[in-house]
Amino acid sequence: MRDTVHVLVFEGFADWQVALALAEIRRPGEWDVRSVGFTREPVMSMSGLQVLPDIGMDELDLQAAALLLLPGGHLWQCAQIEQAAALARRVHDAGAPVAAIDQGVLHVARAGLLDRCRHTGNWPGQIGREAVNYQGQDQYDANVLAVSDGGVITASHLGTIEFAREIIHTLDLYSASDREHWYRLFKHAVPPPWLAGESVEVVRAA
Repeated sequence: MRDTVHVLVFEGFADWQVALALAEIRRPGEWDVRSVGFTREPVMSMSGLQVLPDIGMDELDLQAAALLLLPGGHLWQCAQIEQAAALARRVHDAGAPVAAIDQGVLHVARAGLLDRCRHTGNWPGQIGREAVNYQGQDQYDANVLAVSDGGVITASHLGTIEFAREIIHTLDLYSASDREHWYRLFKHAVPPPWLAGESVEVVRAA
Protein backbone atom coordinates (compact mmCIF):
# COMPACT_ATOMS: atom_id res chain seq x y z
CA MET A 1 0.00 0.00 0.00
CA ARG A 2 1.40 3.39 -1.01
CA ASP A 3 0.88 5.36 2.17
CA THR A 4 4.30 6.89 2.88
CA VAL A 5 5.63 10.25 1.75
CA HIS A 6 9.42 10.46 1.86
CA VAL A 7 11.48 13.65 2.05
CA LEU A 8 15.21 13.67 1.40
CA VAL A 9 17.19 15.39 4.16
CA PHE A 10 20.88 16.21 3.98
CA GLU A 11 23.37 18.66 5.42
CA GLY A 12 22.14 22.16 4.54
CA PHE A 13 18.78 21.19 2.99
CA ALA A 14 16.30 24.07 2.61
CA ASP A 15 13.70 22.96 5.15
CA TRP A 16 11.23 25.79 4.52
CA GLN A 17 10.79 24.80 0.88
CA VAL A 18 8.96 21.60 1.83
CA ALA A 19 7.50 22.64 5.19
CA LEU A 20 4.12 23.88 3.95
CA ALA A 21 3.59 20.84 1.73
CA LEU A 22 4.50 18.45 4.54
CA ALA A 23 2.16 20.19 6.99
CA GLU A 24 -0.75 19.80 4.57
CA ILE A 25 0.16 16.18 3.85
CA ARG A 26 0.05 15.35 7.56
CA ARG A 27 -3.14 17.29 8.28
CA PRO A 28 -5.65 14.62 7.15
CA GLY A 29 -3.77 11.95 9.12
CA GLU A 30 -3.81 9.48 6.23
CA TRP A 31 -0.15 9.67 5.24
CA ASP A 32 3.01 8.59 6.98
CA VAL A 33 5.83 11.13 6.49
CA ARG A 34 9.37 9.79 6.75
CA SER A 35 12.69 11.55 6.34
CA VAL A 36 15.34 9.83 4.24
CA GLY A 37 19.04 10.50 4.64
CA PHE A 38 22.06 9.33 2.72
CA THR A 39 22.75 7.56 6.01
CA ARG A 40 21.00 7.58 9.37
CA GLU A 41 23.45 10.15 10.72
CA PRO A 42 21.84 13.43 11.89
CA VAL A 43 21.96 16.41 9.54
CA MET A 44 21.40 20.12 10.03
CA SER A 45 19.03 22.06 7.80
CA MET A 46 19.83 25.45 6.32
CA SER A 47 17.69 26.99 9.07
CA GLY A 48 19.76 25.31 11.78
CA LEU A 49 17.38 22.50 12.72
CA GLN A 50 18.97 19.15 13.46
CA VAL A 51 17.15 16.24 11.85
CA LEU A 52 17.69 12.55 12.54
CA PRO A 53 16.65 10.68 9.37
CA ASP A 54 14.04 7.98 9.89
CA ILE A 55 15.75 5.75 7.35
CA GLY A 56 18.77 5.62 5.10
CA MET A 57 18.40 5.55 1.32
CA ASP A 58 18.90 1.82 1.04
CA GLU A 59 16.01 1.22 3.47
CA LEU A 60 13.31 2.99 1.45
CA ASP A 61 10.38 0.68 0.70
CA LEU A 62 9.45 1.35 -2.92
CA GLN A 63 6.14 -0.48 -2.56
CA ALA A 64 5.05 1.88 0.22
CA ALA A 65 6.31 5.08 -1.39
CA ALA A 66 3.49 7.46 -2.36
CA LEU A 67 5.73 10.45 -3.09
CA LEU A 68 9.37 11.54 -2.82
CA LEU A 69 10.17 15.18 -2.03
CA LEU A 70 13.55 16.64 -2.97
CA PRO A 71 14.17 20.04 -1.34
CA GLY A 72 16.72 22.58 -2.38
CA GLY A 73 20.18 22.93 -0.87
CA HIS A 74 23.62 22.32 -2.33
CA LEU A 75 25.14 18.86 -2.43
CA TRP A 76 28.87 19.27 -2.87
CA GLN A 77 29.85 15.58 -2.82
CA CYS A 78 29.71 13.86 -6.20
CA ALA A 79 28.66 10.60 -4.59
CA GLN A 80 25.64 12.26 -2.96
CA ILE A 81 24.65 14.00 -6.19
CA GLU A 82 24.65 10.65 -7.98
CA GLN A 83 22.78 8.96 -5.13
CA ALA A 84 20.05 11.62 -5.09
CA ALA A 85 19.50 11.23 -8.84
CA ALA A 86 19.45 7.44 -8.53
CA LEU A 87 16.90 7.63 -5.70
CA ALA A 88 14.62 9.84 -7.80
CA ARG A 89 14.85 7.40 -10.67
CA ARG A 90 14.16 4.36 -8.45
CA VAL A 91 11.05 5.91 -6.90
CA HIS A 92 9.71 7.13 -10.24
CA ASP A 93 10.36 3.80 -11.94
CA ALA A 94 8.50 2.09 -9.09
CA GLY A 95 5.39 4.10 -9.98
CA ALA A 96 5.43 6.90 -7.40
CA PRO A 97 5.65 10.61 -8.25
CA VAL A 98 8.72 12.70 -7.45
CA ALA A 99 8.45 16.35 -6.35
CA ALA A 100 11.51 18.60 -6.58
CA ILE A 101 12.07 22.26 -5.85
CA ASP A 102 15.03 24.59 -6.39
CA GLN A 103 18.29 22.60 -6.52
CA GLY A 104 16.25 19.43 -6.13
CA VAL A 105 15.11 19.89 -9.73
CA LEU A 106 18.69 19.26 -10.85
CA HIS A 107 18.60 15.77 -9.37
CA VAL A 108 15.49 14.75 -11.31
CA ALA A 109 17.11 16.23 -14.42
CA ARG A 110 20.23 14.13 -13.83
CA ALA A 111 17.94 11.12 -13.46
CA GLY A 112 16.58 11.79 -16.94
CA LEU A 113 13.06 12.43 -15.66
CA LEU A 114 12.66 15.85 -17.30
CA ASP A 115 13.53 14.97 -20.87
CA ARG A 116 9.95 14.23 -21.93
CA CYS A 117 7.73 16.16 -19.52
CA ARG A 118 6.81 19.78 -18.99
CA HIS A 119 8.82 21.22 -16.11
CA THR A 120 10.24 24.37 -14.60
CA GLY A 121 13.10 25.46 -12.36
CA ASN A 122 14.86 28.51 -11.00
CA TRP A 123 15.72 30.11 -14.33
CA PRO A 124 16.18 29.11 -17.99
CA GLY A 125 19.61 27.65 -18.63
CA GLN A 126 20.39 26.53 -15.09
CA ILE A 127 19.40 22.89 -15.59
CA GLY A 128 21.39 22.47 -18.79
CA ARG A 129 24.45 23.98 -17.15
CA GLU A 130 24.28 21.74 -14.08
CA ALA A 131 22.95 18.47 -15.56
CA VAL A 132 25.10 17.54 -18.54
CA ASN A 133 22.80 14.78 -19.83
CA TYR A 134 19.66 16.96 -19.70
CA GLN A 135 17.65 16.81 -22.94
CA GLY A 136 14.45 18.57 -21.90
CA GLN A 137 15.14 22.16 -22.94
CA ASP A 138 12.09 22.25 -25.20
CA GLN A 139 9.89 21.13 -22.30
CA TYR A 140 11.01 23.90 -19.94
CA ASP A 141 8.26 26.36 -18.95
CA ALA A 142 9.60 29.66 -17.65
CA ASN A 143 6.11 31.09 -17.13
CA VAL A 144 5.11 29.03 -14.09
CA LEU A 145 6.49 28.69 -10.56
CA ALA A 146 5.52 25.01 -10.31
CA VAL A 147 4.14 22.38 -12.64
CA SER A 148 3.25 18.69 -12.58
CA ASP A 149 3.62 16.39 -15.57
CA GLY A 150 4.58 12.79 -16.18
CA GLY A 151 4.74 11.87 -12.52
CA VAL A 152 7.19 14.69 -11.75
CA ILE A 153 6.52 17.95 -9.90
CA THR A 154 9.07 20.73 -10.35
CA ALA A 155 9.20 24.18 -8.82
CA SER A 156 11.28 27.33 -8.70
CA HIS A 157 12.82 28.37 -5.39
CA LEU A 158 10.27 31.20 -5.47
CA GLY A 159 7.32 28.82 -5.78
CA THR A 160 6.97 27.10 -2.41
CA ILE A 161 3.22 27.74 -2.28
CA GLU A 162 2.70 26.60 -5.86
CA PHE A 163 4.88 23.57 -5.09
CA ALA A 164 2.66 22.67 -2.15
CA ARG A 165 -0.45 23.16 -4.30
CA GLU A 166 0.81 20.71 -6.92
CA ILE A 167 1.62 18.15 -4.22
CA ILE A 168 -1.82 18.60 -2.64
CA HIS A 169 -3.41 17.99 -6.04
CA THR A 170 -1.20 14.97 -6.80
CA LEU A 171 -2.11 13.30 -3.50
CA ASP A 172 -5.76 14.28 -4.01
CA LEU A 173 -5.97 16.14 -0.71
CA TYR A 174 -9.21 18.09 -0.24
CA SER A 175 -11.77 18.80 -2.93
CA ALA A 176 -10.95 20.81 -6.05
CA SER A 177 -12.77 23.88 -4.68
CA ASP A 178 -11.07 23.57 -1.29
CA ARG A 179 -7.68 23.37 -2.99
CA GLU A 180 -8.42 26.59 -4.83
CA HIS A 181 -9.52 28.29 -1.60
CA TRP A 182 -6.36 26.99 0.09
CA TYR A 183 -4.19 28.54 -2.61
CA ARG A 184 -5.96 31.91 -2.45
CA LEU A 185 -5.55 31.94 1.33
CA PHE A 186 -1.83 31.22 1.39
CA LYS A 187 -0.90 33.12 -1.79
CA HIS A 188 -3.14 36.17 -1.57
CA ALA A 189 -4.45 36.15 2.03
CA VAL A 190 -8.02 35.75 0.73
CA PRO A 191 -9.95 33.77 3.39
CA PRO A 192 -12.25 30.98 2.25
CA PRO A 193 -16.01 31.56 2.57
CA TRP A 194 -16.23 29.62 5.84
CA LEU A 195 -13.62 31.92 7.41
CA ALA A 196 -14.73 35.20 5.87
CA GLY A 197 -17.21 35.94 8.65
CA GLU A 198 -14.60 35.27 11.33
CA SER A 199 -12.15 37.61 9.56
CA VAL A 200 -14.72 40.39 9.57
CA GLU A 201 -15.35 39.89 13.31
CA VAL A 202 -11.62 40.03 14.02
CA VAL A 203 -11.31 43.32 12.13
CA ARG A 204 -14.28 44.78 14.00
CA ALA A 205 -12.86 43.68 17.34
CA ALA A 206 -9.54 45.31 16.52
